[in-house]
This record gives sequence, structure tokens and C-alpha cells, in this order.
Amino acid sequence: MRGWIGPVCAGLVAALLCWHVALVAVPRGLMVVASRRIAALGGVNHMLHAPLVTANSRAVVRPSPDLLYSSCAFDVAASPVLLDIAPVDAPYWSLSVFDALTNVAFVSNNQRSHGTPIRVAILRPGQKAPTGYQAVTVSGPRGVALVRILIDRTQSIDAIDAARRKSSCRAS
Repeated sequence: MRGWIGPVCAGLVAALLCWHVALVAVPRGLMVVASRRIAALGGVNHMLHAPLVTANSRAVVRPSPDLLYSSCAFDVAASPVLLDIAPVDAPYWSLSVFDALTNVAFVSNNQRSHGTPIRVAILRPGQKAPTGYQAVTVSGPRGVALVRILIDRTQSIDAIDAARRKSSCRAS
């Protein structure tokens, strides 16, 4: 039995180390991949308005065919990033901001905003939000802002698409 104590302890230490690395590295790795894919399609600190989902749509995850997506890979290292999200005449729409560790830093939707635009300044600690913007502090300089709009695919989406294209993401 004495001969097993060392290997068992070493195994436990290795398992705990792997568990901790997975908790730290996996979320960062996932966000790096997601940010790069979105930035490759639309740039950094710029709103990308994705087309309707098809069977081949796989930029980040398996998207829902009932949603229109707009996204912004942001980088707040140099300055805050400002999101101006226009209200959309759809049954439901939302804005979610995810930080570098995949944590949700901010969420709002049409039910909370009551049809008014959502104005958010994504910041690092120590940065200030401009007047008229709600401050959202994120951990790490990079992340993703995602707008999801519920649509009825049997109806024309032209008006919804035009309204969502009024939303923007830009460095301040």
C-alpha cells in the first residue's frame, strides 16, 4: 500500500492541474476562435449583419434558422467601444455582450428597452463611458457583442433587416 501513495498523490495533483487549466484555457480559447471568425467576416469594432441562416451557416456555433444575427468582435485595449443598437419591429430581439472568458457582461432586450435604442459603452477598468452610454466593464480587452432577432420566416424580413442595419459598433 505504501508504494501507491506517491503515484496516487501525483495523479491527483495532475488531475487538479488539468482541471484548472481547462477552466481557464477553454473559455479563452473559445472566445479567441469566435472573435477571430467574426472579425474575419466583418472586422474588429464593426457590426457584421449576417445573412439569413442556411444549412451551411457555421461561423461560430450552430445558429437558429428563426433568428437574424448581427455581431461585433470588439477590442477595448485602446479605447471604449460604443454600441448603438436600434430597436427592431420583431417579436423579440436582444443584445448580449460576452467578455474574453465567455462571461455575459451585459444583456438587454426589446422588453427591457421598451422600444428605445440601447446605447452601451464597452470598457476596461479605468476607462469612462461617454455621456448617454451605459457603461459595461469587461475582463480582458476582447470579446463579442451579439444581437439576435426573432423572425417569422414566412413573412418578408426586409423591414427588420433595414432596421437592424442601423445598429453600429465603433471605437470611441
